[in-house]
Amino acid sequence: MRNLDITTLRSFVAVADNGGVTRAAGFLHLTQSAVSMQLKRLEELLGLELLDRSGRRIALTASGEQLLVYARKMVALNDEVIGRLTNQAFEGEIVLGVPHDIVYPAIPRVLQQFNIAYPRVKVQLISSFTVALKEQFSKGECDLVLTTESSETAESETLASRPLCWIGAPDGTAWRQRPLRLAFGRACTFRPKVITALDQAGIPWEMAVETDSDRTIEATVSADLAVNTMIDGAEPPHLTQIDHSGGLPDLPTQKINLYGADTTGSQIVSELAEFVRRAFREVSTPISVKNRNAA
Repeated sequence: MRNLDITTLRSFVAVADNGGVTRAAGFLHLTQSAVSMQLKRLEELLGLELLDRSGRRIALTASGEQLLVYARKMVALNDEVIGRLTNQAFEGEIVLGVPHDIVYPAIPRVLQQFNIAYPRVKVQLISSFTVALKEQFSKGECDLVLTTESSETAESETLASRPLCWIGAPDGTAWRQRPLRLAFGRACTFRPKVITALDQAGIPWEMAVETDSDRTIEATVSADLAVNTMIDGAEPPHLTQIDHSGGLPDLPTQKINLYGADTTGSQIVSELAEFVRRAFREVSTPISVKNRNAA
């Protein structure tokens, strides 16, 4: 197994860029003989002539031209790795606030990929309701916040627009019952919109569960004791969108907004914001309904 040495490749790139060993040695703060020795070892390792020394000015051979493309990439990747792992600008802690109902599927992917890219940065995830998260952001308790709102604000950036959907238990029948039994959080911003839609459609309803616990709502809906609403594509795998065939009213579109991306001035916070943007772009098209209940 033969392994290329980054130091040797860096010297080779410097010679190519500076047109000779003497200038490259000055650029690298090495002696001319040290650079020449590194080039010789590189040629011996590959069994190829990389430099054409026949003229007054050193030129690259065909093999040298080909190696130069790879050498630039390898040196750049080496420097990027070192910079990411040792630069103090890429360490610390970021507080990210996300509403309960849009944590999946994007946020776990964001946390995983960001940790790989910036292992010295700790991301503290806070999951709550939009109203509470905006309040925490205004107090400086969160660096970045995602929200679900009816419209974009002057301080926010809209990442996606998706409709609200009726959510129930797989093969459930709770959506057929009247009055319709609902399970909602006390601070849920979807709740008044859903109630308005039901009232306008003339569908009687009752609040079966009113809680601050997202788990309580999911357990109740999973047991087919009530229904809930979520943004299209954000439902957990143990719940499903209800194919009501017009038996329930259509619900309005919600915007997923991002706060804090351009206000902190922190490079690492901006990097996390870009990971969040990318994740929501990848799932920006509403996910088609899967495993819907039979009408």
